[in-house]
Amino acid sequence: MESNKQHVTASLIFTITTATIGSFQFGYNIGVINAPEEIIKDFINYTMEKSLEDLPSEMLLTSLWSLSVAIFTVGGMIGSFSVGLFLNRFGRCNSMLIVNLLAIIGGGLMGLCKLVESVVMLILGRLVIGLFCGLSTGFVPVYIGEVSPTALRGAFGTLHQLGIVIGILVSQVFGLNIILGTDDLWPVLLGFPILPAILQCIALLFCPESPRFLLIIRKEEDKAKKILQQLWGTQDVTQELQEMKDESARMAQEKQVTVLELFRVRSYQQPILISIMLQLAQQLSGINAVFYYSTGIFKDAGVEEPIYATIGAGVVNTIFTIVSLFLVEKAGRRTLLMIGLGGMAFCTSLMSISLVLKNSYDWMSFILIGAILVFVAFFEIGPGPIPWFIVAELFSQGPRPAAMAVAACSNWTSNFFIALLFPFAESHLGPYIFIIFTGFLVAFLMFTFFKVPETRGRTFEEITRIFEGQARRADRAEGGPIVEMNSTQPNKETFSDS
Repeated sequence: MESNKQHVTASLIFTITTATIGSFQFGYNIGVINAPEEIIKDFINYTMEKSLEDLPSEMLLTSLWSLSVAIFTVGGMIGSFSVGLFLNRFGRCNSMLIVNLLAIIGGGLMGLCKLVESVVMLILGRLVIGLFCGLSTGFVPVYIGEVSPTALRGAFGTLHQLGIVIGILVSQVFGLNIILGTDDLWPVLLGFPILPAILQCIALLFCPESPRFLLIIRKEEDKAKKILQQLWGTQDVTQELQEMKDESARMAQEKQVTVLELFRVRSYQQPILISIMLQLAQQLSGINAVFYYSTGIFKDAGVEEPIYATIGAGVVNTIFTIVSLFLVEKAGRRTLLMIGLGGMAFCTSLMSISLVLKNSYDWMSFILIGAILVFVAFFEIGPGPIPWFIVAELFSQGPRPAAMAVAACSNWTSNFFIALLFPFAESHLGPYIFIIFTGFLVAFLMFTFFKVPETRGRTFEEITRIFEGQARRADRAEGGPIVEMNSTQPNKETFSDS
């Protein structure tokens, strides 16, 4: 079926928008803890003093605050690695519905922690909401990729990242001391995720299950056909159904793919390597270091109200994610990744130079702020949105849940270590800290140039066949490389330049 017969229907928009509420939750809970930091520290101090009947040590307070922040990422790591357990057992839609219970429990624990004066409830709530977000980062890209028409898969896949950055921005705005970032209302700020969770639960009742899951896993062809026709606004879905049948027939001849087999089977080795490396590229680019500590960076740069500059960076974040949405199906995934990584490498170099010279030249503070904003823009052009949805494109139905679990866990794990190690690295390296990120960015740029394929315009089945064919050729080559992929144009038979 030609892509011009597929339409963007109201049903498709509603379905994808509903899914991205999970993305919004992830972004919101990343940023929500930062704005009321001092207020929450005072709460911990007061609560511990009351329970210990003595002044708690500075080390204990710092440890409890750090645990409150870091436990979210630990929950995300555990949740992300559990993605595969849900997707094929309950389906994509039902999985998103079920795990919203975690969001409601986590939000409730955090929202009530001040009322019952319990630091343990705060920490436990952060852990539970982290579990929810870890699972959502696996569910949402898979579901969006499987309900989207091939020609629009990249554009709709970008909406996952758009949901994340809107969530971050909303948490920054809500966290202002004129809204919810006050001594009385900060529990409402932390408990807010209950509302989007309830909204998504209601909306998911009207969303269809993934047609690929229904046909390939459940063998419900008629139901899958009706859903495709409804979502894509066309009666002619014969080619897509045949592709799914072919994939189902191949899966019937294979045993279920485990995480270990992703690394053992040659045809999976290249795509899982690409998936992990792109997730690492996203985190080791320095983007979270910039956002975690942006208020301090802007303050050092001389900004009187640094929180508003941080919100400004969030606005830039959102705008350029929308730009990427329109570019990804025109320029392609690989091209946008290289533009983004190259631009970020330049910006991190400029940021280091500005930090070194800002005490000597006042105008360097403006260069630093500009470099940060452009850095954020380049991130959202490619390295931000693409690693999430390209994983679903590189794998067929069988290994996709396990691959998404590995990729998401890689993202959360690297996120955890960046948050943990960045303050120590900054204290030792000072203004030269961003040179490390420059090195990472250059390395990932080279990897993308030599190893990452262009998946724009290709079906899941075509991509899988190409990896399998290249794996067979590599087996015959006796020690030759698994695959060389640097095509920027869609091609039915190969990733090599046509």
